[in-house]
Amino acid sequence: MITIIAAIAKNNALGKDNDLIWHLPADLKRFKKVTTGHHILMGRNTFESIGKPLPNRTTVIITRNKRYKQKGCEVAYSIEKALEIAKEDEEIFIIGGAQIYKQAIEKDLVNQLDITIVHHEFDADVFFPEIDSKIWKEAKREDFKADDKNKYDYSFVSYVKI
Repeated sequence: MITIIAAIAKNNALGKDNDLIWHLPADLKRFKKVTTGHHILMGRNTFESIGKPLPNRTTVIITRNKRYKQKGCEVAYSIEKALEIAKEDEEIFIIGGAQIYKQAIEKDLVNQLDITIVHHEFDADVFFPEIDSKIWKEAKREDFKADDKNKYDYSFVSYVKI
């Protein structure tokens, strides 16, 4: 199973200036729970915005730079090579960024989308690809209201291929 996991705004915003735009502790907690024990694949910019390998996960960084190395991480020079590194894992997560999401979807490498929708529009410089309803159907949704810890209404939505 290869899953894209992302938090996106109503306008498909992902981030700005190589950083997250919002702070949603419920999403971070869920991300940790879902991805722990698995391979997480990401582009170099996403890794550098995080700054270190995430605990209890195998980090695979995708970059075209053949000299790039990071302690505690695997490095792949294409999304296909990253998937090859992670092939023994029954559940692989692609965690960003925008270019990696786009490639994975366009190359038809993904089985499902695990999306947190933040019910707000944000100014951004990177966006998640449009989720095509001819390819993806909503399989599960949990809606939540803003609270003292989470500033915005949000939904956890799972999509599967039709």
